[in-house]
Amino acid sequence: MSEEPEQPAVAPFKRRSFLASAALAAGAPAVTTGPAQAAAPTAVAGSAQAAGPAAGVPAAAASSAGAQLAAPGLGAVARLLAVPETDRGVEWLKSALQVAVALELSTIPPYLCAWWSVKDHGSEVGRMLRRIVGDEMFHLSIACNLIVALGGRPRIKAAAPVFPGPLPGGVRAGVTVYLSGLTKPFVRDVAMGIEAPEEPLTRNGQLSPTVGQFYSGVLNAFRVVQPDLTARGQLSVHVGGDDLRPIETLDDVESAIGIIKEQGEGTDGTPADPFENDERAHYYAFGEIYHGRELRETDDGYRYVGGPVPFPDTRPMAPVPVGGWPNPSPEVKVLLHRFDATYSSVLDTLDAAWAGGGERTLNAAVHAMHGLERPAVELMETRIPYAPGSTYGPQFRALRRRI
Repeated sequence: MSEEPEQPAVAPFKRRSFLASAALAAGAPAVTTGPAQAAAPTAVAGSAQAAGPAAGVPAAAASSAGAQLAAPGLGAVARLLAVPETDRGVEWLKSALQVAVALELSTIPPYLCAWWSVKDHGSEVGRMLRRIVGDEMFHLSIACNLIVALGGRPRIKAAAPVFPGPLPGGVRAGVTVYLSGLTKPFVRDVAMGIEAPEEPLTRNGQLSPTVGQFYSGVLNAFRVVQPDLTARGQLSVHVGGDDLRPIETLDDVESAIGIIKEQGEGTDGTPADPFENDERAHYYAFGEIYHGRELRETDDGYRYVGGPVPFPDTRPMAPVPVGGWPNPSPEVKVLLHRFDATYSSVLDTLDAAWAGGGERTLNAAVHAMHGLERPAVELMETRIPYAPGSTYGPQFRALRRRI
């Protein structure tokens, strides 16, 4: 039996409510709000919205990632949102939520690489990244429960992305998601590019939909369709820092999607909104890492002028190039395959959990997921012969079994 890369396919919840819509330019510390802000296009994460590739991605990776932007199926969100609201039924919702599965899954590998690269997980930045990874796993679980509530079945392994490349569904066109250790360019161009808050409707020249618009469209469809929801097959477990519960009513749907938007990408309030446990929405947490200061309200608006957020000591994982690491040694090949085999097993087990396997199967997937860190760190501590000062890292390739 051999394995080869899998080809990608296209509850009462109450927690953090730190909302935000005023995006922070990566090079400027201020966040302004009010009428003047609403009338102007929002600057999103510096170069994250540029048409070119993310900084730090090798030239070959940039070329391939750009080509993927035009690949079939990558405009799925725009096509879904182009369907009149009156024509969006249960099947539309299932299709949209499968895109949501792909979107949430696409954030976990890059954030895990950033987190694993931090040598001290007890540092402030290490704790922030761990919390964000847990949130994204929770968001993925919500999307899966929503599909099951509609009588469908999420396809998690089929949604596994190839890195580097664009976000699934064609959202945030121009953001190239790549795998690397934690660096300031990665925070600015990848993390803040993904998590950038929903922009004003007057955005100039922004042709691709935002993640926030996408989730708002999904929620509006639930309101219009008001489908029957079933708890059968949904999972109820502790994921990250949250309790996942079955989604049985429209109020549950509103709360669940609201949590996704509030915690991370697609937030649409302002920094003045309250939040619990002093935990920033993801965009602002990454902003604090990038600027090295906590976000504080001042007479001139919100600025990164609070207490210091020291950038941590990290393992120097280089960005994974298109096609994976070229000519790795036999030892590195073994580590890469061990990682990918475990990652693939995690995805298979997640699929099985939402296909009737239940909480026990999901817990098995979580247990297997813990096995990813050791080979990842070993790779991050192995020097690349042709790139002085840089190390390898995991490629997150989904493998399929072939008999």
